[in-house]
Amino acid sequence: MGDTAKIGIGGKDVELPVLKGTAGPDVVDIRKLYAEADVFTYDPGFTSTASCESKITFIDGDKGVLLHRGYPIDQLAEKSSFLEVCYLLLHGELPTAAEYTEFEHNITYHTMLHEQFDRFFMGFRRDAHPMAIMVGAVGALSAFYHDSTNIDDPEHRMIATHRMIAKMPTIAARAFKYSRGQPFVYPRNDLSYAENFLRMCFSVPAEDWKPNPVLTRAMDRIFILHADHEQNASTSTVRLAGSSGANPFACIAAGIACLWGPSHGGANEEALNMLKEIGTVDRIPEYVQGVKDRRYRLMGFGHRVYKNYDPRAKVMQTTCHEVLAEVGNADDPLLKVAMELEKIALNDPYFIERKLYPNVDFYSGITLRALGFPPEMFTVLFALARTVGWIAQWKEMIEDPSQKIGRPRQLYTGAPQRDYVSVDKRG
Repeated sequence: MGDTAKIGIGGKDVELPVLKGTAGPDVVDIRKLYAEADVFTYDPGFTSTASCESKITFIDGDKGVLLHRGYPIDQLAEKSSFLEVCYLLLHGELPTAAEYTEFEHNITYHTMLHEQFDRFFMGFRRDAHPMAIMVGAVGALSAFYHDSTNIDDPEHRMIATHRMIAKMPTIAARAFKYSRGQPFVYPRNDLSYAENFLRMCFSVPAEDWKPNPVLTRAMDRIFILHADHEQNASTSTVRLAGSSGANPFACIAAGIACLWGPSHGGANEEALNMLKEIGTVDRIPEYVQGVKDRRYRLMGFGHRVYKNYDPRAKVMQTTCHEVLAEVGNADDPLLKVAMELEKIALNDPYFIERKLYPNVDFYSGITLRALGFPPEMFTVLFALARTVGWIAQWKEMIEDPSQKIGRPRQLYTGAPQRDYVSVDKRG
């Protein structure tokens, strides 16, 4: 028998099994604690609680490690493609050449939206936030594709998976075009995933659109870096929604709604706003002192999980330089501010002691701006990329025989039971 943990409570000892994973801390299995000792555990934010067993993504925050199915994120970002990473997350292994060809074909030929679906966008105000459109549009997919919502059917699950990965760029690009007052651009089957998305966002009928391999590769890499990140707030939302048996389109819409929060998906926009606020390199010392004095907030540094350098930030930094050099923005004043701020943060004892290293959001805002996206689209791109992670986690949960409907407990501190008093007798 493996290790056990003992908890003494109310004069009674309860033995709890200790579970070991492939990597990471051991886990105390508290499932029988309530039944045997009549107590709950208290863990606001679930920061010390494993909510599920998963084989998909592993993070070691102290060492700055992020693995997808065992593969380091920097290797995948450098050598792989987003669709190959999608296959890896969904199936557990990198595809063979034949498997990849079939998968790419399935995704490519699902990128079109039902023609009636385009009318759905017209119901939004012209100045609607693209994320508001995404929440509504993705939730509405179940009304158009109810032939793949039987979650107990593996074939249905796979079709729904392909549809969402394929259609998310089309929906995201339409949300962008709608906010711009420009005509929708249909996907093309001869283009790659990232290339198709950029064309649907930036081409106009009045002129020919030419793909740029540097920008396409950058977009693909950004998608890879955001594909999955273990049991974060939006992924946990997708799993919780899915635990009730909700259809996958509804679950992903729930994830998008959670991602919309500025503490989650909106962090890169906040980081960009901070760089704009600083404005020039000569203002950095003043701002840094303001951070130390708690007058200013430092955005894009530090991470809830990573207590070391965010491994995605290194890849994003390289991508940022490539994009700025390609679009002629290598002298972007915001990049100069970012580089100087990074240098100070990596050498200043205040930041080192608090482990405030640049995270992926620090560079992604500048990169996306250089690609031509406004700040309100940043979280949409995050949602587009994270869709595959959400679906892989949802699929794993559905196929887990030990899965139960989510039901967190609480520490109740309200009024004890009392009797109702009629209104004329209340003092």
